[in-house]
Amino acid sequence: MAKRIIIGADHGGFGLKKKVIKSLKRSAYKIVDGGTFSKDSCDYPEYAFNVAKEVSKKKAFRGILICRSGIGMAMVANKLPGVRAGVCNSVKDAVSSRQHNDANVLVLAADRISSKKALEITKKWLKTDSLGGRHLKRVNQIKKIDKKVFKKI
Repeated sequence: MAKRIIIGADHGGFGLKKKVIKSLKRSAYKIVDGGTFSKDSCDYPEYAFNVAKEVSKKKAFRGILICRSGIGMAMVANKLPGVRAGVCNSVKDAVSSRQHNDANVLVLAADRISSKKALEITKKWLKTDSLGGRHLKRVNQIKKIDKKVFKKI
């Protein structure tokens, strides 16, 4: 069974989301479009939450979020347990987020990178594995924080 990736964007990331989905449809992944479905103005928290929820519940292998800066999407996504979302504006960022932090949600800034760069970042992010080792220790510390925080809710 193909690994499921859910991709969401607000109106500022809508055009780039369409390009990323088109590119990834040629891959071995099952791509799910998590909205928005037009350029009409909308609120990013709804889409960030919906994508992050699928990753948090392990209904999706990975998530991708796109808005103008990436910042708000990352803030919302990281509020859910088990989600490690990072804004990546370069291939180096993407590799580091996967190798060192085992990021499971990629956040792209549509106003800061070209479509070509976004596709390059996405493909590299999906192909990069976590290094484990000393980095796993830190990822496990993040997981412990998740348990502390979400146990209280």
